[in-house]
Amino acid sequence: MRIHIYQIIVTVISAFMIFQGIQNFIRRKSGQTFLKLGVRFFVWAGMALIAIFPKFTNLLAQIVGLEGNINAVILSGFLLTFLMIFKLLSAIERIEQQISEVTRKEALKEINKKVEN
Repeated sequence: MRIHIYQIIVTVISAFMIFQGIQNFIRRKSGQTFLKLGVRFFVWAGMALIAIFPKFTNLLAQIVGLEGNINAVILSGFLLTFLMIFKLLSAIERIEQQISEVTRKEALKEINKKVEN
């Protein structure tokens, strides 16, 4: 079995994303839930599995009806799409937490002003 550079890259990125998900879940960082961890693991483990065993996608392509060897292109597209989605969701959750914190601080300031008067 010959290993290509994209297989190594996809496997390394997948392992990193799974590790990051487990780390965030353990630390309860940014509202990580078991469901989010499970989805992350399923997606990235699937990516790594397909990268390591690319002939599996040929079987899936035959079942779906796709012809030709475009597996690397499709895999790269999915990888980039999922990477962007995870990063965007993470950024949105972080912004929501910051907005909540600022709102709470402002509300407490208003309450303190009313109490002092």
